[in-house]
Amino acid sequence: MFKIEVVDNNLNTLATALYVTADDFINTHPELAPQRPATGIQPRISDAELIVLGIIETLLGFTSERRFIRFARTRLASVFPYIPQQPGYNKRQRNLTELMQHIMTHLATCTGLLNDDVWVVDSTPVECGRSRETVKRSNMAGFAEYGYCASHSRFFWGLRLHLVSTLHGLPVGYALTGAKADERATLLSMLDAAPVPVPAGQIIMADKGYNGTWLEEELNNGGVELIRPARKGETSRPGKHFLKPLRQRIESVFDTLKGQLGLEQHGGRTISGVLSRMVRRLLALSAVIWHNHTTGQPVLRSLTAYDH
Repeated sequence: MFKIEVVDNNLNTLATALYVTADDFINTHPELAPQRPATGIQPRISDAELIVLGIIETLLGFTSERRFIRFARTRLASVFPYIPQQPGYNKRQRNLTELMQHIMTHLATCTGLLNDDVWVVDSTPVECGRSRETVKRSNMAGFAEYGYCASHSRFFWGLRLHLVSTLHGLPVGYALTGAKADERATLLSMLDAAPVPVPAGQIIMADKGYNGTWLEEELNNGGVELIRPARKGETSRPGKHFLKPLRQRIESVFDTLKGQLGLEQHGGRTISGVLSRMVRRLLALSAVIWHNHTTGQPVLRSLTAYDH
């Protein structure tokens, strides 16, 4: 039986439920798993086990894969008899990125929370380097770039995570772009690629940066209503009374990703590495919300029961 004896019982329960769900999903959709040669050495650890390991690593706050592997070999050996060396672990995790995206969608769909009438959208910096030498030598040069974060009044070099989520914090769609990417065009792309059809009458709350007649026309044509604060000189906009109590939900979601799931300490040195670590954190958040919803917890985005 899959049971982790050396970590908190709540994390044990979450890991067990996630393993069973992920394994069933992979067996039902084998075409979504990473392709492997028909002949050769069979993996000694399954994709579902690796995904659970990645979520445990994230929830326990590890920002170094080498340190987590040392921890796992000491504390989790009874559950995971074989844990790859760090290079192999990293390679397998990067190859599982697409599969983790599908599992994240599966968990979100199971909750039914994607049917919320209101979604929120924003973007946040994902810093990838600070020194000039890092910028010059980085494998992400050409994609990562300098940008400005108005909420923190600072310049940074790296990427931006764009996120559409429910008011509970459940990710609906995301994108990882350069630091200067247009938030408005990225929003349209995320809605086009959303894992579920965007229902007519859906409300999306955003900040002042999501302005423009062309954006609202595109959204209205898709049956989506945009609520945002009025810019200076604009007349009062509809839905203003909803902004104060609900608009800051997306900021608290980013705070969870950064403060508790270590998004800013991702440690990725390549685009695929950053993407893999970002998806792991989004999957961890989705898994927590899914598990809290399934077990009837009052606060769906609470990680307190799983981070120790």
